[in-house]
Amino acid sequence: MEIGKWLVLLGMMLVVAGVVVMLLGRMNVPLGRLPGDFLYRRKNTAVYFPLATSLVLSVILSILLYVVSQWRK
Repeated sequence: MEIGKWLVLLGMMLVVAGVVVMLLGRMNVPLGRLPGDFLYRRKNTAVYFPLATSLVLSVILSILLYVVSQWRK
């Protein structure tokens, strides 16, 4: 039963994350198009590496998790 609760929680978090990404896209926030995001294109191949976007999201999530951990104490 415990694994089922974790899976439901994970699913809800993914839905919330998806809605946030959709809303940010509609507000013209350039996530995924920041300077430092690499795109390599050839005839039949495209490789995309969102380095800057990953760093920005990592910092934001780290700050958010720090605040939540301090709030729980």
